Amino acid sequence: MSFNLVFRSRVFVFPWVFVIGAMLCAAAVADQPTSRKPNVLFISLDDLNDWVGCLGGHPQARTPNIDRLADSGMLFTNAHCDAPACNPSRTAIFTGIAPHRSGLYANNQKMRKLLPNAELLPRYFARHGYWAGGSGKMLHYFIDARSWDLYYPKKESENPFPPHIPWGKRPKNLPRAGKWQYVETDWAAFDVSDEKFGGDVRVAQWVSGQLQRKHDKPFFLACGIYRPHEPWFVPKKYFDLFPLDQVQMPPGLKADDLDDVPPAGQRFGRNRYLAHIRKHGQWKQGVQAYLASIAFADAMVGRVVDTLDKSPYRDNTIVVLWSDHGWHLGEKEHWQKFTGWRVCTRVPLVIRVPQNMPGLRGGTKPGGVCAKPVNLRSLFPTLTDVCGLPSKMDNDGPSLLPLLKDPESDWVHVALTHLHRPNNYAISTEDWRYIHYADGGEELYHIPTDRHEWANLAASPKHKAKLAEMRALAPKHVKPYKPTDP
Repeated sequence: MSFNLVFRSRVFVFPWVFVIGAMLCAAAVADQPTSRKPNVLFISLDDLNDWVGCLGGHPQARTPNIDRLADSGMLFTNAHCDAPACNPSRTAIFTGIAPHRSGLYANNQKMRKLLPNAELLPRYFARHGYWAGGSGKMLHYFIDARSWDLYYPKKESENPFPPHIPWGKRPKNLPRAGKWQYVETDWAAFDVSDEKFGGDVRVAQWVSGQLQRKHDKPFFLACGIYRPHEPWFVPKKYFDLFPLDQVQMPPGLKADDLDDVPPAGQRFGRNRYLAHIRKHGQWKQGVQAYLASIAFADAMVGRVVDTLDKSPYRDNTIVVLWSDHGWHLGEKEHWQKFTGWRVCTRVPLVIRVPQNMPGLRGGTKPGGVCAKPVNLRSLFPTLTDVCGLPSKMDNDGPSLLPLLKDPESDWVHVALTHLHRPNNYAISTEDWRYIHYADGGEELYHIPTDRHEWANLAASPKHKAKLAEMRALAPKHVKPYKPTDP
């Protein structure tokens, strides 16, 4: 509120009283939280590691739209998934509950079998006066219709994937080696427009349409971009950005990288995919396809964010962008996900908060960067705090609100990532990473001097105290793994 005080010549009695009074009133208004509820745009990308321009994971990554979003908000450079697999990671995000408390560790468990009464993020917001809508993959191959007001495709279908161009005869480039090989591990360029390609394009179109219509309530709007999840099928123009003869291999490759890793770590690392890909001369082609899929996903993010920024909702909408976990392309002799190394646990996380939000009046400063270790399950309590909603009592992740206010704030928390079964986990602090396996195997890395985790320091006498310090951060009260019915 502004105060326009006009003092005419006939006013002689203590004009400074009016000035001081106006200043006090203005200060009082500034200190009061705003009563309006902000909107939330919740954008996910699937299987995206740190191959993003602003994270520097690969020198050829093309992500101008994600980078632009990061420049307008807060980029978390030390954000980690709660599990390096879609189901447990997304369950932790949408419930705010860590795997060791929910008991959901793996893709083959059913969320609603283990957590039949869990209130998910969109339903919690809807219960507090929001309209909750979404499109694309937000959970692990189901929609959870009860949690949304509207979804595309229809929530009753429980199929989150819009139609796309027919793939035709498969495989396209990588032959099947046997039943062990995931059927979607393949790549190809389709010489069609984005609109004809469909899939994520339709997700971006639907979400953009919601941003262009009038809403009678504040909205929680989710946008699930499936790429760069396999298969790495995208329009040809994205492959053309990365001529095969110019593609650079992953920076984290090291020939003898597993030599100092304990046996359990070697089992997590070595799998049959890389050998099969190399046998068919497809390694560089796979890297090209992943880069192309990232560029395509980034273009979809650009469509949605551009629509928001041109809409009336621009100054009252919090934007959150995240990926559920990372991905190996040969590092640690591994292809896929499911490991505790940084290439698989570290993920993009951007939060942009406009000014005058109930829990963050100053908003996020453009170009903010935070290096504190954080988990994705913290998004639930963070959003309730920033939006001024009551806290959900079973959330066990710390709110990121202090870091949004000041990225250098004191932060006693670590980032914890669970690996498939209890007592296999990774812990990230600001400078250190510790990996523990159920059989007692350990790894310790100093990230400022070893960002690719090439030198395991767990056996070094020099780092005995640090090892003990990291061990002491182990999760407590760990729930056992329980299989669920198909």
